[in-house]
Amino acid sequence: MTILEELTSPDTQDSRRIRIIAVVEALIVTVLWSSSFVIIKWGLKDIPPLTYAGLRYSIASIVLLALILVQSEVRLSIKGRSRKWWGMLFVYGCFYITATQGTQFLALFYLPAITLSLLLNLTPIIVLISAIPWLGERPSTVEILLVLAGICGVFLYFYPLDFVGVSIIGLVIGVASLLSNSVSAIIGRAINRSRDTPPLAVTGIMMTIGAIFLMLAALISEPITSLSLTSWFYILWLAVVNTALAFTLWNRAMRVLRAVDMTLINSTMMPQIVILSFMFLGEYPEPLDWVGLIILALSVAAVQYIQTKRATNSTD
Repeated sequence: MTILEELTSPDTQDSRRIRIIAVVEALIVTVLWSSSFVIIKWGLKDIPPLTYAGLRYSIASIVLLALILVQSEVRLSIKGRSRKWWGMLFVYGCFYITATQGTQFLALFYLPAITLSLLLNLTPIIVLISAIPWLGERPSTVEILLVLAGICGVFLYFYPLDFVGVSIIGLVIGVASLLSNSVSAIIGRAINRSRDTPPLAVTGIMMTIGAIFLMLAALISEPITSLSLTSWFYILWLAVVNTALAFTLWNRAMRVLRAVDMTLINSTMMPQIVILSFMFLGEYPEPLDWVGLIILALSVAAVQYIQTKRATNSTD
């Protein structure tokens, strides 16, 4: 078969169509996840932060558990698991949902969406450094240089370092969210290394565990509030569309696209958040802020690409 015949064959065309659909699905997910920052900011005008986060992930976990129950293959993958496996999911849920998402909603109550997005985008850099003692993964010289570039980007964003008009409480909570997100990334990597459990099972279980503690924290620390129809719309949209549906679409795309492709698509979230915040929240970065954001976005994307490429090559 010639190259022309191969490119025009029905199998090749079907494969190309499936790949295009997967790319579109993954891009839609990044748009949904990026829009979460805007929707959260809107809802925080009337909904207490922890209550907001708790309701979102409680409803989303119910949807994901329903998906697990209707798929026999996923149900079977959970049977016979060790106490260590369940313990890891327990810790994963507490860090990724209770701690990370709870502090994220709290931080958005005090900080602009762009500022929190910048902080959270430091996660791959923190994970890269933390993976040295925890996972025995040593960064290359190029990755070290990229980390330094990312740190310079953060410095430029906050320069001059007087923090005028920036909530110190919000920054502290934002850093706490960054650290808990980084720890959860390490735990998630350790759990998913074996690749013996469907992502739906891992996410559904750990999200349920985390959502329970998040709701308990909300009930203890925040007053019970009467929510408007608009507030419930925000909560349901975030839970069903931006969490349950987005996760399902992301997993569908992962079946077709390489891990490297997914990493590059995921790296588009930061500029999306900046654009959406500019359009819907009226957050206008200064020229030097733009330089810092671009440097950080490019360095983080490059670090993620190198790590994913290395992981892909090691499993070939």
